[in-house]
Amino acid sequence: MRTFTGSARSVAVLLAAALVSAACTLPGLGREEPDPPSLTPEPAQVRWRECPEVPEELVGRGAPNMSYECATIAVPRDWAAPEAPETFEISLIRARSEQQTDRIGSLIINPGGPGASGVDTAVYLSFGPLFGGIPDEISRRFDIVGFDPRGVSRSTPVKCFSDADLDESFGAAPDPDDADEFAAAVALVERVAAECGAEYGDALGYYSTEQTAHDMDAVRAAVGDEKITYLGYSYGTLLGATYAQLYPDRIRALVLDGAIDPREDLVASSEGQAAGFELAFTNFAEWCADTPDECPLAPDARGAVTGAIERGERSPVTGDDGRTATAGWVFWAVVATLYAQDRWPVLAAAIDQLEGGDPSGVFELADSYAQRGPDGSYTNLFDANTAVNCADEEIDLTTEQVRDLQGEWREKYPLFGAPLAIGLLTCAAWPAVPDPYPTGPAEGAPPIVVVGTTGDPATPYEQAPRLAEMLGTGVLLTWDGEGHTAYPETECIADAVNAYVLDLAVPPEGTVCPAS
Repeated sequence: MRTFTGSARSVAVLLAAALVSAACTLPGLGREEPDPPSLTPEPAQVRWRECPEVPEELVGRGAPNMSYECATIAVPRDWAAPEAPETFEISLIRARSEQQTDRIGSLIINPGGPGASGVDTAVYLSFGPLFGGIPDEISRRFDIVGFDPRGVSRSTPVKCFSDADLDESFGAAPDPDDADEFAAAVALVERVAAECGAEYGDALGYYSTEQTAHDMDAVRAAVGDEKITYLGYSYGTLLGATYAQLYPDRIRALVLDGAIDPREDLVASSEGQAAGFELAFTNFAEWCADTPDECPLAPDARGAVTGAIERGERSPVTGDDGRTATAGWVFWAVVATLYAQDRWPVLAAAIDQLEGGDPSGVFELADSYAQRGPDGSYTNLFDANTAVNCADEEIDLTTEQVRDLQGEWREKYPLFGAPLAIGLLTCAAWPAVPDPYPTGPAEGAPPIVVVGTTGDPATPYEQAPRLAEMLGTGVLLTWDGEGHTAYPETECIADAVNAYVLDLAVPPEGTVCPAS
């Protein structure tokens, strides 16, 4: 339940406003894959209906000059046995510009996670470049299509964690170095895993990335495209890479932004995230020191934040509503702000307010990350995140080995190492039969654009060239900037991606876009 998650940069403004976040990933291992199964359903079986209520519920209105249609398709619960009667429902939305001309097809979106809603993200992106959404030149040629992957939100959701469980997990000490605290963390994980196994049984293994990649081809068929045009953020790059190996001849264009190396196991991926978040926090602290007029934590932001977490364990601040800002809530507020540089001043202000006895800023940040509503209820983001991550990989770790990693990573990555080591407990206890996704070249696929950001905390940049190399047809596009994901954050990245999506013009290998 402690996987790091956060918003895709491209929709940061709208996500923050709606208290919605998308998740990052802890990927698994691969295996040989049989020939892709036949598609279900065929496009003629899909019934689209107008659904203006979806943007109304999310944002309060639809985007100007945009119409919205929704549909639901049924997919096999297990694509290895597509004739079996058991199915999952997959929820779709498409946003279409009233100014659309010379339509090319659909741009299918996955915002990451696993566990984030593609339906929600398609709505946010439909608001266009003013809000960090899809550029007008893309929406004039493509429908913007989002789908909730199996297990997520509107698509046969998986729900394992109670609101009380999640409150306990987020509020707990992020680095339980005391033996009793560590034992409590283990007990919580094992209890919830056992309860989820009892509830879902063998079905837990069907929430894997490979199964979702087959679903994505059913989405392609449902929108009537012969070949897919796809934009995947964060975990969405893992999903896109899996699709590329299963269906290389059904690809028109794939943009994989915030790249994940599918060959990394869970331990290596977690350590990579620890290093990435530590780097991002160091950059935040240096910004504070360099701009004291904008950062009330200057000159020692690291000391201020670590001090606030430590005080959260000894003497946490209680807000007017009775909630107590324990160390865990302070820690997750920090995590929530490291996905985009423009959130750094918000973190500084929240920690400063906390020191003055007001935890409201900390709770606002942590709740946006956790998808915790004002009434204390949660979405199923973390349920789905856990179900997918733990179905993707068989992890053979004992609690003693996790305890050892906790100490080792604490020394190497003082703020983030221990919490990410503790996060390994969840999949170690998870009862699902693993269904690892394939890894290797996407033989027969056209050029695939892989985007990496040098200051990305959640999917460290080093993974981007490795993913491009693994795919064989991958072309690396680099943003020398801060935050998680890049498109369409800067003009240089947006121009390169737009040219590829619109005209299949592949950016020159080795293209690096400047920070500003």
